[in-house]
Amino acid sequence: MLLSELWFVLIAVLFIGFFFLEGFDFGVGMSTGLIARTDRERRTLINSIGPFWDGNEVWLLTAGGAMFAAFPHWYATLFSGFYLPLVVVLLLLIGRGVAFEFRSKMKQQRWRKTWDIIILVASALLPFLFGVVFATMMKGLPIDEQMQMHAGFLDIVNPYSVVGGLSVTLLCLVHGLLFASLRTVGELRERALHLAQKLMIPLAVVLVLYAVLTYLMTDVFAVRGWALWIMVVLGAVAFALAAYFIRQKREGLAFGMTGAVIAISFASVFIGLFPRVIVSSLGSAFDLTVYNAASGAYSLKVMTIVACTLLPFVLGYQIWSYYIFRKRLNEQHHLEY
Repeated sequence: MLLSELWFVLIAVLFIGFFFLEGFDFGVGMSTGLIARTDRERRTLINSIGPFWDGNEVWLLTAGGAMFAAFPHWYATLFSGFYLPLVVVLLLLIGRGVAFEFRSKMKQQRWRKTWDIIILVASALLPFLFGVVFATMMKGLPIDEQMQMHAGFLDIVNPYSVVGGLSVTLLCLVHGLLFASLRTVGELRERALHLAQKLMIPLAVVLVLYAVLTYLMTDVFAVRGWALWIMVVLGAVAFALAAYFIRQKREGLAFGMTGAVIAISFASVFIGLFPRVIVSSLGSAFDLTVYNAASGAYSLKVMTIVACTLLPFVLGYQIWSYYIFRKRLNEQHHLEY
């Protein structure tokens, strides 16, 4: 395996890890406006992700940094072509983080309600925008021979990308509700499980629609048909098991299965793209690939050595933090993280 191919796999793993972990953060953020009835219940939900959310975002920063260093042309084309959406993503991430920290600094109802709205809106829009970006990368964007993207509004916002955004948003919401049910007790846990169960049918409809549109509107099944069909079957099995475990109120197993659906979904994106990183709608000759978008061999070699040295420590710290804060919370746990 070439180093450029290895780094494509590593970036895929980083994005999959981000959506698995930050996905439940987004879902819990959305759930603060859906299942919490009192200020203390909203505080309990926020506390359930308090020790984790900032660490989970490190996966996104690392993926972006790895993309910049390993595939500078991919990074430059993506960030210049999606300048406005990605600026919105950055502002939403900043606003959401500030809201978590500032919400409890004052006790006035208007103050807390303002930050609660920011948490709710940011937590819903972020997965939607990420879904739109990944969907358009597969569908294709107008990229010319100089690796310049000239995308108009309809190239980015279209039925396919909107369905992709809705799929990611609903999937993160269900994933977050199951995490909330794992971390809380009493009525809050019951409400989270009940809403997660109600959302399974709409989520199934949106996921099936997105899979059909992917088959009809992109070439990824033609390029990687057998592998993607395997992923579709695995995703369907994981989804069915998630629905079964939710009905049985076995939220730990259900959470694992929705996490598997997220991992399979985003793994399918990268499998369908490979060896491309962005599809050009102007012709396959202009596709960005792991070969024409990569850094030099020496840079990739140095990056590989550094990553192999530091990655075990980062993973060890994050696993340790999840182990330390593994217990359930109730309304008495109102510490302000």
